[in-house]
Amino acid sequence: MKKIISYPFSILAYLWFLLFICLFQPIQWICYNLFGYQAHKKSVDFLNFFLIRTVNFLFSNFEVKNLELIPSGVPIIFASNHQGTFDIIGFAWYFRKFHPKFVSKIELGKGIPSVSYNLKYGGSVLIDRNDPKQALPAMKKMAEYIEVNHRSAVIFPEGTRTRNGKPKAFASNGLKILCKYAPSAYVVPVTINNSWKVFKYGNFPLGMGNKLKFTVHAPIKVSDYDFNTLFQMTEQAIIADIEY
Repeated sequence: MKKIISYPFSILAYLWFLLFICLFQPIQWICYNLFGYQAHKKSVDFLNFFLIRTVNFLFSNFEVKNLELIPSGVPIIFASNHQGTFDIIGFAWYFRKFHPKFVSKIELGKGIPSVSYNLKYGGSVLIDRNDPKQALPAMKKMAEYIEVNHRSAVIFPEGTRTRNGKPKAFASNGLKILCKYAPSAYVVPVTINNSWKVFKYGNFPLGMGNKLKFTVHAPIKVSDYDFNTLFQMTEQAIIADIEY
């Protein structure tokens, strides 16, 4: 019954989402090309304000805990489990103060209004997971960018989203490169819960009545630990708080 009820609300949610990604495509272009980074960043913030409201059509909401733990004025590497599309929107809106940039698959760099444009021109990196020779320099460039500008990178060490909330194996390579080339950064583990439930039926209809939770854990200063220790601490902090 709940699945049947979700059909009309899912249509409204998709129409809302589509409206704003189409509307903000030219707005982003104007802001970026005529006024530069800060104006473009502000346009992306407004875009994500509207996109985050999509879940309200599904009688769902977000809960974000411990934002106050994140240090200011330093490069940040957010490492998180990955459960769905709203993970990215949640980071983009609730963590906007830290100018989050994403490590995304290259396929997202074209064909999606607003989303592809922001990934290409907003400071994120698009990597080909089948081509390490392309991925490694891109990750290095991102690390150097957040190191110099004191901004943040968001990486999902699982590499792809889980369909049932159960975490996949974490890969260390991406995080290792970010830590190596942003030595003054702090790694901030973040646990995401219930985001996967929005897509528990697939892309349509959407799941309803969920609380999407982001929990920030204690920051880990990169320079205080060898990488293997840091990686284990990060993975353990994320996984320990996942709700099955």
